[in-house]
Amino acid sequence: MARLKGQLLISDGGLYDPNFRHTVVLMGQHDALGAVGVILNRPLGMTVEEAVPPLADLVETGAPLFEGGPVAPDEPVLLVETVRPDLLDVPIFGSVGFLTGDIPAELRSGILRARVFAGHAGWGADQLESELEEEAWILDEPRADDVFSAAPDRLWATLLKRKGPEYARMARIPFDPSMN
Repeated sequence: MARLKGQLLISDGGLYDPNFRHTVVLMGQHDALGAVGVILNRPLGMTVEEAVPPLADLVETGAPLFEGGPVAPDEPVLLVETVRPDLLDVPIFGSVGFLTGDIPAELRSGILRARVFAGHAGWGADQLESELEEEAWILDEPRADDVFSAAPDRLWATLLKRKGPEYARMARIPFDPSMN
């Protein structure tokens, strides 16, 4: 299977796992040992200033903290778009990637956009491949505007509609199927 680093995983309408129902995951790593990414479309009910004050100056005032996934939810994950992609600790695509540890002033000044996530999503060896074989995920190429969407709560439906009529119908599936 091709490596999925830098791809978007869009959950299929039939994926009922509450950790990933109606989610869009940006893949940061994928190899024989497993996969890691962050959920892009689950803002939490708190701001970065409240949850992770040392990173607050990297995001807009009042920016929400996002649920990155069920793994290590107490650890912040910083995803950025920067003018200096060569300085990214984990480049993903174009000028988008992860920064880790202390962020020096010269790097901070080159950050164009940033999101802070609580935790990340993770899969063990062959786990994601099995889910893909079961058609639990739809793959798509990311755009920076997807990653930093101004309407993250609508990102899942937006991406499905962008993929065309076959997927646009899926975008109307309610989060709670009993509401259908």
